[in-house]
Amino acid sequence: MGRLFLALKSFFAILTKGKLPEEVVVELGLMRRAAPVVSKTAAKPAASPQAAAAGPSDGAVQMLALLQRESRIVDFLMEDIGGYSDEQVGSALRGVHEQCRTVLNRHLKLSPVVDGVEGTQTRLAAAGLDAKDTARLKLVGNVPADGKVEAGILRHRGWRAEMVDLPALKAGERAMIVAPAEIEVE
Repeated sequence: MGRLFLALKSFFAILTKGKLPEEVVVELGLMRRAAPVVSKTAAKPAASPQAAAAGPSDGAVQMLALLQRESRIVDFLMEDIGGYSDEQVGSALRGVHEQCRTVLNRHLKLSPVVDGVEGTQTRLAAAGLDAKDTARLKLVGNVPADGKVEAGILRHRGWRAEMVDLPALKAGERAMIVAPAEIEVE
């Protein structure tokens, strides 16, 4: 199957039936096609346990693992920095910041939700926003009870991922390890 046809077939099947068609599952290598049944009276073969398909949490853990591998961000965030001076924290953070940014740029294409200047008056309609779209817009401050807002001061442009390019997981593989334990053998 062509990738575009596969994507469209998957989209409409999930939209209308809530599940992927069997031929798409087989094509993606998520499950082997069962042998055809010769007769209706023949015993059905025992179903083999299907490996869990990769889900959104796998991508999140995978991204965190990439950030950890390149910048040790988890080590930094889990460290108790209360005993360090601001200069020590700032010095350590500069390298972590640069390495995290490199990873993000390599695996994501990010763009602002609103292409505007922070601190300026912004009309929602002109920015392509709807006050009810809570995924793209967070209203803060003196929001009227009815939620009807036409404009406000842009405090944060927001971020959206236009492209995600994470390494492919093998069929049935779950990305649950952020960083493996390291043991030095002497």
